[in-house]
Amino acid sequence: MSKLPLLSGKEVCKTLSRIGFQPIRQRGSHLFMQHTDGRSTVVPMYKEIDKILLKRILKEAEVGEDKFMKNL
Repeated sequence: MSKLPLLSGKEVCKTLSRIGFQPIRQRGSHLFMQHTDGRSTVVPMYKEIDKILLKRILKEAEVGEDKFMKNL
């Protein structure tokens, strides 16, 4: 298992976009992203996203940590 770095919300969204997620709407500081196959997640646009929150985002989006790190 790879070690997840501290990333900003913008960096997480950019990486999820490389995997196939697209932004669908934003409410306040939270960006809703959806994959073409129906998977979705919410990414807070914070300066720094904690590793625990990042793991929760990846679990909700059904993206493995290794796949996320390869596309970083």
